[in-house]
Amino acid sequence: QAQLEESGGGLVQPGGSLRLSCVASGNILDIMDMGWYRQAPGKERELVATITTGNMSTYEDSVKGRFTISRDRAKNTIDLQMNSLKPEDTAVYYCNAEVRYYSGGSYYNVDQWGPGTQVTVSS
Repeated sequence: QAQLEESGGGLVQPGGSLRLSCVASGNILDIMDMGWYRQAPGKERELVATITTGNMSTYEDSVKGRFTISRDRAKNTIDLQMNSLKPEDTAVYYCNAEVRYYSGGSYYNVDQWGPGTQVTVSS
């Protein structure tokens, strides 16, 4: 099974920037769509951005123009460049990947998550 690990979280002042990274490792045949989600205290987990195998990206409305998702398929990594951060961006950010496996003569996909990284935007 693959493991996902995020890095790059931390404390930043409003208007600042952070870059999150996620690497997938382990016995991976391929990775399909990848994305970033976040969960603020007392709220449900929400989609932030996704990116397909063809590098097509989508963004949640509140982060459009401020966040940029990118991926390196050869390295099984995705990044999230976050600019003009706001206090409402404070949350635990999770990396998500649809990982493709092959076993017993069949292909199958598993939706997997990293443990999360805390992003705090505060003065």
